[in-house]
Amino acid sequence: MKQQKIGVRGLAAVLVLVTLSACAGMTAQEKSTAIGAGIGAVGGSVLTGGSTIGAVGGAVVGGAIGHEIKKP
Repeated sequence: MKQQKIGVRGLAAVLVLVTLSACAGMTAQEKSTAIGAGIGAVGGSVLTGGSTIGAVGGAVVGGAIGHEIKKP
């Protein structure tokens, strides 16, 4: 069980890094949305003990917050 939690967190970290490296052609609002979604996914996973639902919910909430922060 512990290996699965580490695997989910590791995967989330890799996804965040890939998302951030792919931000070269994005607007500031798109970058903020992607960063918020990545941070939210990791946070949601941590807060729910590695739950997939927590990670997805965190990504949705984080993406929405990131989108609203950088509104033009």
